[in-house]
Amino acid sequence: MKSTHEKKDYLKDPILHVDIKAHDVRPLVTAMGSMAFQARNLQRAAAIYDAMLADEGCGVILCLAGSLFSAGLKQVVVDLIDHRMVDAIVSTGANIVDQDFFEALGFRHYLGSPRVDDDELRELHIDRIYDTFIDEDELRECDMTVAKIASELPPRAYSSREVIGELGRFLDEAGKNPSSVVLSAYRHGVPIFCPAFSDCSAGFGLVHHQWSRKGPTVTLDSAKDFLELTKIKIALKETGLLMIGGGVPKNFAQDVVVAAEVLGEEVPMHKYAIQITVADERDGALSGSTLREASSWGKVSTSHEQMVYGEATIVLPLVAGYAYHQGHWKNRRERRLVEICG
Repeated sequence: MKSTHEKKDYLKDPILHVDIKAHDVRPLVTAMGSMAFQARNLQRAAAIYDAMLADEGCGVILCLAGSLFSAGLKQVVVDLIDHRMVDAIVSTGANIVDQDFFEALGFRHYLGSPRVDDDELRELHIDRIYDTFIDEDELRECDMTVAKIASELPPRAYSSREVIGELGRFLDEAGKNPSSVVLSAYRHGVPIFCPAFSDCSAGFGLVHHQWSRKGPTVTLDSAKDFLELTKIKIALKETGLLMIGGGVPKNFAQDVVVAAEVLGEEVPMHKYAIQITVADERDGALSGSTLREASSWGKVSTSHEQMVYGEATIVLPLVAGYAYHQGHWKNRRERRLVEICG
């Protein structure tokens, strides 16, 4: 059955990214500390993140899982980078390529609804992320841009951090939207790791690159990712984790403590740790496993840790906004950890 709508009927109201700089949420977050349940947990998480930033010897690693930037959280992370509130990022590829790099090319995500005919969306080449719409044809342009960038690189094995750095270089020269996590990270020397990098638009681009190129190609070396982040942990010593969601980014960032020990380097557990999640710990899955459970593996100290069971679009702006307006980032130096990766 042919659609009765046109693509423009669905792709008309863009997602707008929340600006933590515009809202001083400290009175609200402080008041939540006298409440119960997740309100009190949220206030404690905000205080721990603020303590990370006040601790001059502590490096901050931000972990991102789930569909965050398409939902309006991109500018939050841009501000964390621009204001020295994060020193390294571990993320799913979708956030970095399908959502951030995608928007940096000049494309948008749009307000949608889960109460639509998904067969009609498919016919119109519109993809749905719960209540958000994205143009599939524009995503293909994103795929092919990654393929083009890969085709211009010397053929060898790269860490995802290196490839994302090349995406940042491309945006620095030809990007259409300056509000970009990839671009800000490139300019400030903040490394971005995507341990499962092929599981996103970048994967389609690299598949096209390897299919169409005769001879040696660009490949991904996930062990190199692991080694590079482990080098960062060894160099920093003291670290704090701000984890949104769970999955691969969470485990990858926690595992560097054990990896350093395997390499014969003695490093402390992550000193601070916050996780914002809606997952349950009872099934043993990583997204819901508690930070105290991670302590049994020697990964996270229980001195300054907090689980917050809440949805990221609500919790992250409050936690990040509180720390931003506290202002301890003003005394932090730019670490430029890409220079450690080698």
